[in-house]
Amino acid sequence: MNIYADTSFFVSLYLTDLHSIEAERRLTPESRLWLTPLHVAEWTHAIEQHVFRKMISRREADRLEQRFQQHRDSRLWIEVALPEKAFEHCTQLARRHGSRLGVRTLDTLHVAAALQLKAERFGTFDDRRKKLARAEGLKTV
Repeated sequence: MNIYADTSFFVSLYLTDLHSIEAERRLTPESRLWLTPLHVAEWTHAIEQHVFRKMISRREADRLEQRFQQHRDSRLWIEVALPEKAFEHCTQLARRHGSRLGVRTLDTLHVAAALQLKAERFGTFDDRRKKLARAEGLKTV
């Protein structure tokens, strides 16, 4: 099953946080997660923010980065480009749902990418993204 998970879902798979156990639980052996350059950039920023906030050490961040890279190298994630029409679709989603759901650019960009990639499911712990994904007919995990 192809799943588009937002970056916070990926972060919870690597860092122990409030959602880590649930993120692991939601993945089945058949689950395949897409990974775009947007995910990689956001994931890196999230890890560095944890170092900045002194929630993890530099050494731990380096270990997480190494593990993430090993998973990428072993093709654990399905690496794809951000779909060409993702930003256009993002704008459309903002017009349709922005004033009602209070979604932000990254919310609509992740959902737009999932829709463009024809994801079977959308993984998130963010309430706005979950509401937006469901409003657009995506099943959430």
